[in-house]
Amino acid sequence: MDTETSLWQRSRLAAYAEITSIAMRLFLDQGFEETTIDQIASTAGISRRSFFRYFGTKEDIVLGDLAKRGELVRDALEQVPPTIGPWEALREALHAVDALSIEPGVTLKIARMMYGTPSLRSRSIEKHLHWQSLLVPDIRRRLGIDHDDIANPVPAAIVASAIACLDVAGEVWVAGDGRADLASLYDQAASGLRAGS
Repeated sequence: MDTETSLWQRSRLAAYAEITSIAMRLFLDQGFEETTIDQIASTAGISRRSFFRYFGTKEDIVLGDLAKRGELVRDALEQVPPTIGPWEALREALHAVDALSIEPGVTLKIARMMYGTPSLRSRSIEKHLHWQSLLVPDIRRRLGIDHDDIANPVPAAIVASAIACLDVAGEVWVAGDGRADLASLYDQAASGLRAGS
């Protein structure tokens, strides 16, 4: 990587962080739905067109790069020994990328906004569906199911259930004012689900 490319990337990352910070302040001050892209762009001193060079949607500012996080979970899952069962392997992978802990920058107020705004929930579900497509092939292999056996719903059901447990754990964490441990809530949800099967 040459110096010019490195400088450009650093400038881009700095701009991304600044726009995110400005937008989050606006969201928390006046509400997510009340804040417009034009207002974010104007406050950040950029054009609307420039905004879309950094973010696909307003929701992406809050959710960060969940799609990229899914790739990290997939990579971590592939590192878990194949002898480990699907549920345990998924938990290890989620834990490896800190998906079972609340990021230090995520305040309760931000989490409430994430869980209380329909468009954010919808975008989050969309990105989690992408996670599902990334994780199912590994779970299929763990279960000894041929990669071309698309008629078997079990791998997708396990992955979708694990992601749902993670989402529900986050919701309960918010409802409890952030006092509980997210990993424990996930374990509780997953154990209850599996016990009922």
